Amino acid sequence: MDITQILLAAQSPDGNLRAVAEGNIKQFQEQNLPNFLLSLSVELSSDERPPESRRLAGIILKNSLDAKDSAKKELLTQQWVSLDPLIKSRIKDSLLITLGSSVADARQTSSQVIAKVASIEIPRKEWQDLIAKLLNNMTQPGASAAVKQATLEALGYVCEEIPPEHLEQEQVNAVLTAVVQGMNQTELSSEVRLAAVKALYNALDFAESNFANEMERNFIMKVICDTAVSNEVEIRQAAYECLVAIASTYYVHLDPYMQTIFNLTANAVKGDEEPVALQAVEFWSTICEEEIELQEEYVGSDDANSTVNYRFIEKALPSLVPMLLETLLKQEEDQEQDDNAWNISMSGGTCLGLIARTVGDAIVPLVMPFVEANITKPDWHCREAATFAFGSILDGPSLEKLAPLVQAGLDFLLNTMKDPNSQVKDTTAWTLGRVFELLHSPCSSNPIISNANLPRIMTVLLDSSKDVPNVAEKVCGAIYFLAQGYEDAELVSSSLTPYLPNVIAALLSAADRADTTHFRLRASAYEALNEIVRVSNIPETSSIIGQLLQEIMRRLNLTFDHQIFSSGDKEKQSDLQALLCGVLQVIIQKLSNSDAKSIIAQTADQLMFLFLRVFACHSSTVHEEAMLAIGALAYATGPDFVKYMPEFFKYLEAGLQNHEEYQVCSISVGVVGDICRALEDKVLPFCDGIMTVLLKDLSNPVLNRSVKPPIFSCFGDIALAIGENFEKYLPYAMPMLQGAAELLGVLDQNDEDMVDYGNQLRRGIFEAYSGILQGIKGEKAQLMIPYAGHLLQFTEAVYKDQSRDESVTKAAVAVLGDLADTLGPMSKDLFKGHLFHVEFLRECLDVDDEVRETASWAQGMISQAIVS
Repeated sequence: MDITQILLAAQSPDGNLRAVAEGNIKQFQEQNLPNFLLSLSVELSSDERPPESRRLAGIILKNSLDAKDSAKKELLTQQWVSLDPLIKSRIKDSLLITLGSSVADARQTSSQVIAKVASIEIPRKEWQDLIAKLLNNMTQPGASAAVKQATLEALGYVCEEIPPEHLEQEQVNAVLTAVVQGMNQTELSSEVRLAAVKALYNALDFAESNFANEMERNFIMKVICDTAVSNEVEIRQAAYECLVAIASTYYVHLDPYMQTIFNLTANAVKGDEEPVALQAVEFWSTICEEEIELQEEYVGSDDANSTVNYRFIEKALPSLVPMLLETLLKQEEDQEQDDNAWNISMSGGTCLGLIARTVGDAIVPLVMPFVEANITKPDWHCREAATFAFGSILDGPSLEKLAPLVQAGLDFLLNTMKDPNSQVKDTTAWTLGRVFELLHSPCSSNPIISNANLPRIMTVLLDSSKDVPNVAEKVCGAIYFLAQGYEDAELVSSSLTPYLPNVIAALLSAADRADTTHFRLRASAYEALNEIVRVSNIPETSSIIGQLLQEIMRRLNLTFDHQIFSSGDKEKQSDLQALLCGVLQVIIQKLSNSDAKSIIAQTADQLMFLFLRVFACHSSTVHEEAMLAIGALAYATGPDFVKYMPEFFKYLEAGLQNHEEYQVCSISVGVVGDICRALEDKVLPFCDGIMTVLLKDLSNPVLNRSVKPPIFSCFGDIALAIGENFEKYLPYAMPMLQGAAELLGVLDQNDEDMVDYGNQLRRGIFEAYSGILQGIKGEKAQLMIPYAGHLLQFTEAVYKDQSRDESVTKAAVAVLGDLADTLGPMSKDLFKGHLFHVEFLRECLDVDDEVRETASWAQGMISQAIVS
């Protein structure tokens, strides 16, 4: 096969030629992978071949080594590892030769492929001379700028691909030396200097011991600070990106350099090109994030004043805040229309918000004079900047400090919703939303929203919901937060009752706007509607909510008539159905928890018919929102739900088998729990099907691990529903539980995510055992004796583990009580042989109410079992 011709044909405008060429490539790859990869590397390295065929050769080579999907990536890694070492060596030599190619595209592709190979080989202690070979390119007399640039890019990509522990310290030192030399002003090629700064950025994670050494650290910091004032914009930007990374990785080492960095960033923010100025602001945002995290870590502990927190923000406050306030005046026209806009004024406002969270009250006197000076100026830029500044500092300072300012300014903000400028209105609506989200608390002694100002607030919000889409979207957000403030105040939520019909009408009308090419307005309107329903006071509003239920059902029914001509149309239909099912779920939950349950009983058939039609629209994926709504309906209708099971079961099964979209699978598992609680033993005819799929899910390596704990809890729900009928599943379910319990012993305790996952898994296992023990209690209780010893060993191991959280403790205590309750006198010797429970329960009697209550009950059960 002439690989060049095939690669060119694969890019031909003629579809037939393309299809044949793609078939040839696939055939070559499947029949002779080693030679296929070797041919691609030769193609990529040959300067006499056409650039087009070389580019595609590089892309295919890269995709043969790496994939986004972790299972596919593992497969490709294994394929590479098992190639003949001679072939691998020839491919790697070709790649290194390509770094000297005269074609820039080929050089860059080859540097990326080198990094992909390195990511497989270096952790396996192979290709150990790669770094030396790359560094050799940098130090060779007369090395061209092109070779140096490509080599630095390769070094940068290698550092990006491999974890720091896989390079020896002397290799790291050599890389840093080469990179720093490449950044030196004596290097004439700006492309080489840029590649060097980018490589340094990727190598920073490796430089821990270099940063711990003062002399080396001073040298690195000096080079970066010098580079931050280079002539080329891109190089200055990359140097600031390094400073941002250092702020987060090496905060503890920054103190000696902060004055220099402050001066550099101040100049960049005032006068440099926007990409550079943005990174300069980002540096201070990152310092805020570090200091917020330090404060949260040390809250309430004695080390609150430890040396780790340098309080850089507090010290820089008097100069930093004025510098950022100036940026707010650099808005772009129409930036509020663009969801992806990001510019210096938005970045400055974000940083002000982080500073407010870092220093609290201290920011208020520095910002308020700016607000007062600009809020009434004729130039809209000033009015918008003043409002943005005020809205940005509402999270952080105390309620005592902010309440008087908000009470004085609320009326002004409401008037500003009539400003002639759309951007000012947009920011004002956002600020009102922040006021309601952060400071509105109906039960406080001096609430910001009272019966005196609520009518005016509602009038303004309802009027403004008709404004241009981006303003209306922020107004819907403000209505959402206004309602949410009443969530914990049952009595006060009737304050909203008089406004309910108008608010619902305004939100439905916002969702319906012909200009809802702005999907965000529609989503924001329906989310606000959900919140309004959640906080409504049912005895007073059940008829209004009942009418809303009919209206949302009508809207969902209309979605089935949408004309679908493209995948875009399909997506729009699907998104709208998701929003409407979401509203229905909230209404069903609200009504089923009240005396208005009968409304759901009367409409259950229609609702279920609609949800099943939603599933039928989406052959490939089970609709998450419809699934959640069905879970709510099952809870609301109880045993009557059984009549829907024959038709619904195939969709439930499809959801449980959807391993790719694991959220759908996880939600479907939750719905099985809802159905078990609703149907109790009427779920029995469907249990074989459900248990078969759940057991397959547990042994599926592709399924995201987060779905496995809920599956175990689900075993407990099924056992509780069907009681001793669970006997037939014990031989399958119990080994799964025991296997998962053993897996917990080998989880990495230093990885926070793993500790979290370990706790979810433990809770799932305990909930399964509790459900099974309660379900099998009675005549068949002795069936659990073979599993009881393992359960007690597992519980003891969890008791001794310091990383368990409170929910795990409570589930573990409950399982001890359930074991004693189910087995009764049969558990006497077991408990005598595992005395850890005495100490465990004693500890639990000293903690908060819920755990204490469970522990006290469990203690009683165990005593009864031991005494009997």
